[in-house]
Amino acid sequence: MKFFNIEKTSEGKARAGEITTDHGKIQTPIFMPVGTVASVKTVHQRELKEDIKAQIILGNTYHLYLRPGMETMQAAGGLHKFMNWDLPILTDSGGFQVFSLASNRKMTEEGARFKSHIDGSYHMFSPERSMEIQRQIGADIFMAFDECTPYPCEYNQAKSSMELTHRWLKRCIEWTNDNPELYGHKQRLFPIVQGSTYSDLRKISAEVISEAGAEGNAIGGLSVGEPEEEMYRITDEVTDILPKEKPRYLMGVGTPWNILESIGLGIDMMDCVMPTRNARNAMLFTWQGVMNLKNEKWKQDFSPLDEFGTSFVDREYSKAYLRHLFVSKEYLAKQIASIHNLAFYLDLVKVAREHILAGDFYEWKNSVVPVLRQRL
Repeated sequence: MKFFNIEKTSEGKARAGEITTDHGKIQTPIFMPVGTVASVKTVHQRELKEDIKAQIILGNTYHLYLRPGMETMQAAGGLHKFMNWDLPILTDSGGFQVFSLASNRKMTEEGARFKSHIDGSYHMFSPERSMEIQRQIGADIFMAFDECTPYPCEYNQAKSSMELTHRWLKRCIEWTNDNPELYGHKQRLFPIVQGSTYSDLRKISAEVISEAGAEGNAIGGLSVGEPEEEMYRITDEVTDILPKEKPRYLMGVGTPWNILESIGLGIDMMDCVMPTRNARNAMLFTWQGVMNLKNEKWKQDFSPLDEFGTSFVDREYSKAYLRHLFVSKEYLAKQIASIHNLAFYLDLVKVAREHILAGDFYEWKNSVVPVLRQRL
């Protein structure tokens, strides 16, 4: 069984493919909803599958380790069974969360010692411990433990951080090779390219990561505050080096236009909390542009939420009704908006895939990106 199969490459770098896991196939390019604590916020698993049409979701190693904890996770039989999700799952390594706890962590060669945001207790994540926790979670794809640098980042700091990530990768691979899966399905380890916004460091890192021979590769340390142009430049440089026959995952990206531009640069997989986080703040992404549902202009707009939307909420609720729910601080508002945004993101990558297969992706992308960026 081949893990990744490329069906068509467009005239540039964009490609349509298929990833095969023991929990099902994933058509790429794909967007992955983020289910931080074994839940995509405000959305039922049934809605994820039937209305949003998610093909793979993310779990978060740091958060799941703290709650519910690995005893409960193993007793349940892993994350798939615990949350009743029978499609593929990817877990991050916990590295980004530890990085974001800047004032409450200490980095050493051994790993990262950090303070829990829940109860202040101290914990240690080493590459081996991150791999062990991700084994216990049981995701189909799991990430090597890395150090994510902030933006901006001094050259020497970026270089030493990248080198640490590379040393940690060797330890991740060794631990993974020595310790079999727990739940009877195959897990695949993806290493992560680092190097901040420095082209020479990114080139070195991409070469080291390529040589590791993993079944897929990720690009980390972007979408952390750098300008979009920098993110695109680095992504373009790194995808020139990473193996073409393996899936490429750009971590933590992003807006609908970021997603289309990244696909154009040869990215196959993306994730971001933006569709759900922005939804909870009344920001909706649509094929016509970005809507702020709290604006007065929607107060008596009784037209469907989104006439081009693919989920039931787009047809069953009006803009005026959703605005009323947000203004009234009704919980249902966040649920409706989250379902809409996630369904839109999955539709976005589905249509992008269709244009890659049709051979006109770049022409289509260039016409649609300015529209997606409009404020309605």
